Amino acid sequence: MADEKKAEEEAKKKGLLTKIKESVDDKEEQLAILSTFVRLGILVWSGGILTLAYIKLPPALGIPEQKLDPTFIASVFTGVLATFGVQAGKKAGAAGGISKADLQKLIDAAAQTAPSQTIRIEQSPLVLGPKDNAKDS
Repeated sequence: MADEKKAEEEAKKKGLLTKIKESVDDKEEQLAILSTFVRLGILVWSGGILTLAYIKLPPALGIPEQKLDPTFIASVFTGVLATFGVQAGKKAGAAGGISKADLQKLIDAAAQTAPSQTIRIEQSPLVLGPKDNAKDS
């Protein structure tokens, strides 16, 4: 009974990082998990700051309005999102946006306007290199 209580107390004392470290043996996996948590922290922080830049807080909170340029925070936010594979997309009719079908049409059109040519040489041995003038004379 006493051993069970000690085990429960030790399990309660262990933090999140200790539990992860015990469950994952490989150091690279531990670093990958830690990296994910750091990126998530930065994502939450930059998302919060970016949100505060665009909303007006009620005067009852007593927090003065901050005048800041959200450009840097937005770049941090989008950069961290990109590490998770999320990218900002453009609407279908927006300038600069291109669909997969449009890209395939461009590739096909480029293949028709500038066709490639394959040259096959059936001669053995073929030596590519500088010509030695001393042997020829």
